[in-house]
Order: sequence, then structure tokens, then C-alpha cells
Amino acid sequence: MLDWVYPCSVGPAPPDAEPNLLDSLDPMMNRAPIPTAREIMTTQLVTLQPKMTVAEAIKTLLRHSISGAPVVDEDGKLLGVLSEFDCLRAIANEQFHEDHDQSGVVEDLMTRGGQTIGPETDLFQVAQTFVTLRVRRLPVLEGDLLVGQVSRRDVLRALDTFPEE
Repeated sequence: MLDWVYPCSVGPAPPDAEPNLLDSLDPMMNRAPIPTAREIMTTQLVTLQPKMTVAEAIKTLLRHSISGAPVVDEDGKLLGVLSEFDCLRAIANEQFHEDHDQSGVVEDLMTRGGQTIGPETDLFQVAQTFVTLRVRRLPVLEGDLLVGQVSRRDVLRALDTFPEE
């Protein structure tokens, strides 16, 4: 028989007692821990440098079949992210058409101050951030240093392997 919690007393529940909310949560308490960004992030990142030309950056994105990459300084500090969208925005710019100039540098096109997450951010918080911000990737920072990146696909992959109980 289950024990029930009552104000000022603990013991076997009378037969007509309502179940305790904590008893109904008990199966949830025995579930596997929710994965964190640290557990699902990619750590072998393709990164770009701020002084790299746009043409070099585009070739790097294409060569690695990725839609964007973090831009870091020589110490590994995140400066921004360069995405396909940023590159397309430059190509669509009227000045680009006139000059066909791909010699601009990454730091001029990258998105600065984007959303980042910490390594202990849980899977569901990461998913909510993706839904809210409609971004494809979230850099993972530990202090000021880039330690990884979580993509939308990383979240889906983690959900696919998350134990069902």
C-alpha cells in the first residue's frame, strides 16, 4: 500500500484518500537525466577568421557542406557568425553587382551579438531557443571561449535517442 502525505501526519492512507501529487510525479523522477548542450554539441568546428575574404569564407562553407560558421579571434573568442544568409545578403547588395567584389572581409558581413548558450543548457531550453529565434545554430560558450555549437539537427538527434519511459 502507498504512503500518503497529510498535514501533520504521514502514514498509510485511508481507503477514500486522494492520491498525492508527488506520487504521480514519481515515475518522472526515475527518468534519465535531460541531456545538456555539452552532451549534444559539436566540438570539431569549422571556424572563420574576421579578416578572411568573403570569397574564401564562401568556399569554406561549400567545401564543408555547412550553412554557417562561427567567427573567432586568435584566442578562440567568439566574434560573430557568418551564415549563408549573410553571404546572400552581400550578393544581393547593389554594390556587389556593380563591382563583382568578393574581396570584402568576413567581419564586415558576419552577424554580431547573436544568441549563445552555455554548456549546461538543457535540451528542451535549446529547442525552445531555436523555436523562438528561428536560427540554425547556437554557439556554446564557456566564459568567453567558444567550446562548441548545437544545431537544430543535433537537438533532433538527441531527442531521437532520448529514452522513452
